[in-house]
Amino acid sequence: MNRFDLVIIGAGIAGASVAALVAPLRKVLVLEGEDQPGYHTTGRSNAFWQATYGGPHIEPLTTASRAVLEAPPMAFSETGFLRQRGCVTLARRGEDASLAAFADAFAGSNVVLERWNRARLEALFPALKPAWDHGLYEAACFDIDVAALHGAYLKAARKAGADIRSHARVTALSHDGVAWQVEAGGETASAPVIVNAAGAWADDIAALAGVQPVGIQPYRRTIVQLETVTPVPNDLPMLIDVDGGFYFKADGGRIWLSPHDETPSPACDAAPEELDIAIAIDRFEQVIDWPIRRVDTSWAGLRSFAPDRLPVYGFDPASPGFFWCAGQGGFGIQTAPAAADLCARLILGKDAGLVDPTPYKPERFA
Repeated sequence: MNRFDLVIIGAGIAGASVAALVAPLRKVLVLEGEDQPGYHTTGRSNAFWQATYGGPHIEPLTTASRAVLEAPPMAFSETGFLRQRGCVTLARRGEDASLAAFADAFAGSNVVLERWNRARLEALFPALKPAWDHGLYEAACFDIDVAALHGAYLKAARKAGADIRSHARVTALSHDGVAWQVEAGGETASAPVIVNAAGAWADDIAALAGVQPVGIQPYRRTIVQLETVTPVPNDLPMLIDVDGGFYFKADGGRIWLSPHDETPSPACDAAPEELDIAIAIDRFEQVIDWPIRRVDTSWAGLRSFAPDRLPVYGFDPASPGFFWCAGQGGFGIQTAPAAADLCARLILGKDAGLVDPTPYKPERFA
């Protein structure tokens, strides 16, 4: 029997970041069901840091994460993980109410939004179709080097003594009255606390442990890479539809495009659907006149949400030692530093940090 203080199920960005912060103080085991950490969601993320992404209840986590992502401690990374991008939330003629509602949601926050008219948009995007005549610009929007960030957390966790095991799918979970017994990869580990950082499989892990699921639902999200006839400058801001129909940016000589789809899916190895690819291209062509030469590649990942679309961080109120770190939707990368700090504090019994954990605790589903 291998005894630990903490067993973390899942080595994506959620599990890796929590492990990095807790391992210096506790004996930690991280179990990853796939051959490599971050295979499903983290490794397929087209992540960016944008304070408005996820809504006003996610913004505190996003804002609190910026300092670490922009200028991490030297011991964690010698370079930052952000690259300036900028973003314009676009609206069509007649969609003033949608854009106003978007801006009002962040009134009183630290988010800075600049209203752009058609002339300002045309100065950067002369090929923009006429219907799109106004928008809100966020200068504080950045691309995130996801692989480097995830790798830094895994490296920090290992350096602090965490035992990270791949190809170790959890097959049984039980509580003997003192500690959790976790069977994975043909071995059994024991720990008083387990952290459910299993992403799309979070409710499945809860059910396996005899814990009431909270309703974590995975959704498929599609990304398409396009080559345009005329190369597009890489430093242009990202464009997002105020009504959630698309987002795209130029990077590495290609267009990274998503139809912003959220198709309910079982927890699985997600693959793109031809219809979603066609929808993405159609929406793109309705926005801007950048003729497409070909589709280079496409892929899909899973984003998992709780019923209220807020993450679930904290000990289950009815199951001692069962800690939720799940439901991070599409904002798990940009909020990782603050979310990991919040979770580590709860696990270790420390005072709250920069972000109030109350809105994210699983008690709200009791």
